[in-house]
Amino acid sequence: MIVKSSAIVESSPPLPISHGGFQWGLLGVVAFSFTVPFTRVAVEDGGISPLFVGAGRAVVAALLAAAALTLTKQRLPRGSQWVRIAIVAGGVVVGFPLLTSYALTTAPAGHSAVVIALLPAATAVTAVLRGHERPPRDFWYSAGLGAVAALIFAALQGGGLGALHWSDLLLFGAVAAAAIGYAEGGLLARELGAWQTVSWALVLAAPLMIALTGLSVGQRPPSGTVTEWAAFAYLAVVSMYLGFFAWYRGLAIGPMAQVSQVQLVQPVLTIGWAALLLGEKLTWPTVLGGLAVIGCATLAVRARLERAG
Repeated sequence: MIVKSSAIVESSPPLPISHGGFQWGLLGVVAFSFTVPFTRVAVEDGGISPLFVGAGRAVVAALLAAAALTLTKQRLPRGSQWVRIAIVAGGVVVGFPLLTSYALTTAPAGHSAVVIALLPAATAVTAVLRGHERPPRDFWYSAGLGAVAALIFAALQGGGLGALHWSDLLLFGAVAAAAIGYAEGGLLARELGAWQTVSWALVLAAPLMIALTGLSVGQRPPSGTVTEWAAFAYLAVVSMYLGFFAWYRGLAIGPMAQVSQVQLVQPVLTIGWAALLLGEKLTWPTVLGGLAVIGCATLAVRARLERAG
């Protein structure tokens, strides 16, 4: 039996509003909250290269996605949907995994979590731009203040405002990539379905990620420990695939801006996992920086919600 996708439209309304959107969104956030610590585990000792971690996990997830699409006989996306799938793939399959993998070779997981705390506001900004909305000025003030707070935090922890590290620039790039992939994926999930959206994105990006994985193996065959391979397995199966089942489902149910608030707990969870699993110390700069960025993101999302209401 062929599962039919919904008709192609330029702008799809959210699914009927219910608490399910928040519940699915929270489940996805919990799954994603382990991504930064486990990426740090996978690349920390150098046995597995950042390129292999970033690309290889997408290859594993693509195999799972291809199997799921084939077994359930999903109909192929049509027309402009492929372009939108490519945008999702560029953001969450290629951009975010590769950028964070390289950044976490030097940046601590707790530090990275604070920078990535910009993601809720960045996702809200992308959703506003994608939907051609006109939010109040408070939204832009809060979003801009959050970006400045994250930039100052990263610079000061790197040794001063003139000592922003390359890893911080990679993390900011990862935030931008993920925000675009999240916003477009949430909209597309209303047409294709949540797990179908991420599955098609993985399949579309598979040739590139296979080539990058082969390149990394040719440069340096991976030789990780059991712990590093376990972390890689989580990144491939959960962070790269299963987590998006819940996350895109929550965004599709929506409203997207409201569900995106759930993402504000992700840096808090990530910093906690980094302390518990990696033994990283919870320093006052990390705690205060996290609170500042999360506070700005909260104000930005609330301003967006008041406009929507």
